[in-house]
Parts: sequence; structure tokens; C-alpha cells
Amino acid sequence: MKIYSEKQQITSCVEALRADKQIIGLVPTMGALHDGHLQLVKKALEENDKVVVSIFVNPTQFNNDDDLEKYPRTLNEDILLLKTVDKDSIIVYAPSIDDMYNGNTVSQKFDFDGLENEMEGAFRPGHFDGVGTIVKRFFEIVKPHKAYFGEKDFQQLTIIKKLAEKYNIPVNIVGCKIHREPNGLAMSSRNTRLKPRYKDAAPFIYKTLQAAKEKFGTESAGSITRWVESQFVNQELLELEYFIIADTKTLKTVQRKSKKKTYRAFIAVYADDIRLIDNIALN
Repeated sequence: MKIYSEKQQITSCVEALRADKQIIGLVPTMGALHDGHLQLVKKALEENDKVVVSIFVNPTQFNNDDDLEKYPRTLNEDILLLKTVDKDSIIVYAPSIDDMYNGNTVSQKFDFDGLENEMEGAFRPGHFDGVGTIVKRFFEIVKPHKAYFGEKDFQQLTIIKKLAEKYNIPVNIVGCKIHREPNGLAMSSRNTRLKPRYKDAAPFIYKTLQAAKEKFGTESAGSITRWVESQFVNQELLELEYFIIADTKTLKTVQRKSKKKTYRAFIAVYADDIRLIDNIALN
């Protein structure tokens, strides 16, 4: 398995692959890999000759310094895990902050036609400028034919599609379904930080989403939102930050349902100091 830490190395590698007419996939990650990441990698391997897995904890997408500091960094374990999937067709790119930002660790400012102002954008100022900056940088360095992102971060997926469109980046953005633990909890690198009793409580998040989906056929978005909020009032270990039913194209909160549109329910919950997000398709 080839492992690079400098953009000059990975650039030379992908240029040689392209000269050899090989199709390149990219799976951008922040490391602390789990089975959800591996599912993205496996899908990418099915559809490409080589797959670059980037491992980089991007400082500019954290609006909470404590969260950045505590984010798990497990590069050696991540590499060993990737080797269990494929030793020959995966290329790891694990750059330093200086390698990515050239000593100027600030975000580019983006206009994603308002997508960046909803949900996560409203609660995490500057977050999607950081995401856009680093993903655009990886696209420029790796020049993949396809890039793979999980639907757990559905808003991020939508924004990255907009990024490719607005900046005329020739990459096919592939969304992959949410991978869940047996208890329904959406897989996340942050799950490893959950204390046992909080991990036991966390599956309530997905159960609530499933119930909201059941209600969506007969109830208004407003009544469902109020019901969800009421469900968390008595949850001692879980604090609801937001629950929103939104149009999948604009990500704006729905005021009145339309049969011509598709909707998803989005949720963010604190379990102790760990922030968990999830979503579910409603129709």
C-alpha cells in the first residue's frame, strides 16, 4: 500500500495513473476509520482502478477548539484497517496542516446558493467554508474521476455537489447510504468517545427518526417537529440541538408539504459533550 504525506508525492502518483488511463476514486476522511468508511472505500474500489483515501483532520471546519483537540487521530490503526480491504488498489494520502494550507490555515469564503446557511451552517458558523476549502483542495491535488461521501452528512454531500457544479470541477460526486451499528446508531468516528451509558442511550435518536417518518404520511411537518422536541424533554442523557424537516434540494425547512418534492428529517443531539447528527428520507 502506497502512503504519502506530501502533495508533491501524491500529485506525481496520480499523474502517472492518469497517464496509464486508470480511473481514480477519492474517499476523503478525517481518519478514526470505522466500518462506515470502509463501505465507502469498498464501493469506490468496485467503480475505480485505484482509490485514494485521504486522512486529514481539517482544522478550518471546526468552530469548537475543544472538539478539534479531542477528535480521535489514529493513523496507524487506520492504515492497518484499510489493508484488510485491499493492499494494492488503495493509496493513502495523510498530509500535514502545512502541506494542505501552506502555512496559512484559513478558509476560503464560499457561496453555495444558501445551502450553507441551513441546519449545520446555522449552528456551526464557518463550518462549510472549511469543508469547501479542504474538499476543493483535495479535488485539485488528486483530480479524481469520482469522489464518495456518506449520506449521514447529507447537507455536506449536497454542498459538495454544488461546489463541483459552481467551480466546474470534473468529478462525479457519489452519495452512499448511511451505515449503522446494529442498534441503529449512525456510525461516526465520534462514537468511540461515547461513555457506555451515553452509547446505550444514543440509539433513541434513530428510533425517533423512524417514528417521525411513520408520522410524515399523515401529519404536518410542524406537528412532527413539536412531537420530536417533546420526546427529548425527558431524555436525561440526550440534549436535542435541532430537529428539522427540509426540502432535499434547497435544504430549507418545510412550511407546507408538497407531493412534488422530496423531504428528509435532520437531527443533531448532544450525548454528554459529543455531538451526534443523523437524518432519514421521509418520502
